[in-house]
Parts: sequence; structure tokens; C-alpha cells
Amino acid sequence: MPVRRRDGASAVIKVSFPHPGNVHEPDAFAAWGGRGAVILYERADEHFAMLLERACTSTLAQVAEVEEMVTVAGRVNRRLAVPAPPGLPRLRERAGEWEEELRKDAGELAHTMPPYVVDAAVATVRELGRVQPDLLIHGDLHPRNILRADREPWLAVDPKGYAGDPAYDGGTLLKSLALLLLGAGDLRAAVLRALHIFAEAAELDRDRVLRWAHFHAVRTAFWGRRHGYRIARNGPGLDSLTALADHLATQLTDRLS
Repeated sequence: MPVRRRDGASAVIKVSFPHPGNVHEPDAFAAWGGRGAVILYERADEHFAMLLERACTSTLAQVAEVEEMVTVAGRVNRRLAVPAPPGLPRLRERAGEWEEELRKDAGELAHTMPPYVVDAAVATVRELGRVQPDLLIHGDLHPRNILRADREPWLAVDPKGYAGDPAYDGGTLLKSLALLLLGAGDLRAAVLRALHIFAEAAELDRDRVLRWAHFHAVRTAFWGRRHGYRIARNGPGLDSLTALADHLATQLTDRLS
């Protein structure tokens, strides 16, 4: 809700529904102090309410060129990667849960991914997930969570506030990119190019970004079967999206080998 501060400056009030995923949003904003994200002016944690810097209503998702989109996302990712304050959820502590979840889903859900695809995702959890940098990351970095602004060209909103590997957010970005790149003649090549551009802009290791993106693709394929997606909860639309997730996860696994 747009508001005015006591000094007359423009701002917004954001009130979230009480949910574990929303608890550390103000902590992330406070740690960034306006670096790559909107400024937190005041917080009322008991009400899940924040007074925030007002950005524009247009998002990075409205940029026509995919290369510009992923370049901006990478630069924002780099600016957000600051030392994480104590008290934030450490993604490394979720590695055991992720591995168990992947194995359970692979055994219980019908899917078209070969066993080696899931094995590769489990390997990423074991090799990258259990030892991660103690850096603050957005946790849900996608084009709709990056807004045009006046103080800086682009500012992030709606962070989860995790401590972990900045390359992890290359995977959250992938979920938006896959739908945008469906019209590409070679989907795998288009996705790989986008991830490489993101990695370069974020100053991250390409292979690390690719491995996290693959992990997210596998989890997304299973998630859709258990819960549906925001744009398709059931029916042919959901079937098409889960088939796409299976296909993309398999294609990315082939690139890992």
C-alpha cells in the first residue's frame, strides 16, 4: 500500500500473512541497508509489517530481452551477497532434508526422469549443499522480485533471507526462464546461455550455477506433481509443465556429465 512517511517522503507498507517463509524478510532488508534492495524504514514483526522504500511498479519480467534480464538479475545477486547476520536460516542445514525429499519423491511419484538425473541432484546436495558460504542470499530471486527504481536502476523485493551459496539463486531464476525460452529452437542451449550470462554478471562459477539450476529443475518436477504450480494446479496444463520440468532436468544432467 503506497503511503507517505512523516517527513513527506513516499514509501509503502507491506503486511504479510504469518508464515515461516516471511519471518526473515525484514532481517535481510536490514542487513542490506539499501544495497541492491529496497530500504527498510521501520518494522513491526509481531504484525509481519514493514515500512519500505517505494520502488516503481514495473518489474524485470517486463524486459523483452532475456540477456538483459539475466544480466540485471546477476548484478543484483552480486550486490546482495554480503556476510549473513546471525539468526538467519542456513541452507546447509537443509541438505539432509533435501536429499531425503528427492529420494522419497523419486520412489513415490510417477515421472519420466531417468535415475541418473535424480542421482545428479542428490550429488549436488551432498557436494554443494552441505558446505555453503555464510553469505546472505535472496532465496527467491526471479524477475518479478526485481523492480525498477529511482535510487538505483533495479532493486530487489520479497527476499526469503537465507544464508548460503549465491549460486543457489541461479536455480530460482531458472524456473522463470524456462517458460520464457520455450520458443527457442534448442531449449537446452538457450537455458545454458542464460545461466552462463547470469553467472558472469554475478561473478559466480558457471558450473556451480548450473548444478544448482539442475537441482531446482528436479525439485520443481516433483513439486508440481505433489502441489501443482501457481499457473496450473491440475489438468493438461499441469501435465505439460511437469513434462517440461522432466525434460529440462534431463537435458541439464547431460550437460553435467
